Amino acid sequence: MQEEIRVAYGKAVRAIRQDKKISQEELGDLCGLHRTYISDIELGKRNVSLENIDKIAHALQMKKSELFIEVEQYEGI
Repeated sequence: MQEEIRVAYGKAVRAIRQDKKISQEELGDLCGLHRTYISDIELGKRNVSLENIDKIAHALQMKKSELFIEVEQYEGI
């Protein structure tokens, strides 16, 4: 279960990032995180902190609630 949320969050971040035509490096720069950290998030390898969830949502120009609606689609909820 814990891994499922990480994978779903990562897939949602990747899909949104790609839809906005932003590279992992650009997203990292926008939210003050390293590109490899963004990659690990997208692969479901990172348990992302609330602060970083907020940074990522802001960088993607989304509300956190909107981001998690996307995550739920990948979770199958």
